[in-house]
Amino acid sequence: MTVEPVTFCVSFDIDGTMEFGDPPGPITVDFVRRVAALGHVVGSASDRTRGNQTAAWEHYGIDVAFVGGKHHLHEVRERIAADRYLHIGDTSVDGYYARLAGFEFLFVEELIRGAIDPAVVLGHRQ
Repeated sequence: MTVEPVTFCVSFDIDGTMEFGDPPGPITVDFVRRVAALGHVVGSASDRTRGNQTAAWEHYGIDVAFVGGKHHLHEVRERIAADRYLHIGDTSVDGYYARLAGFEFLFVEELIRGAIDPAVVLGHRQ
């Protein structure tokens, strides 16, 4: 039996989640690169302006499919086709807007307590 790969749309909060956030979070730019390299769609939903988010990703050479406010995650879901939608953040507000838009939510603390390997987090078989 062949298992079809699952495509995720992964949204990252920035402040408190990403290493370049204010405050810095535990998710590295390399982690995001590896998620994208596994064939998933990546972007960010943050309290920062779209311009600020875009500039940050460009600074690190990451090609993101979307940037915007976390309260606009429903638009991401309407625009981007994926099997599963996941937002990773550090606050209950992140969780609220993620679930409201039909995204699964993962507290960044849960991620680092478990496995920081994107293949493990996203269920890829080695």
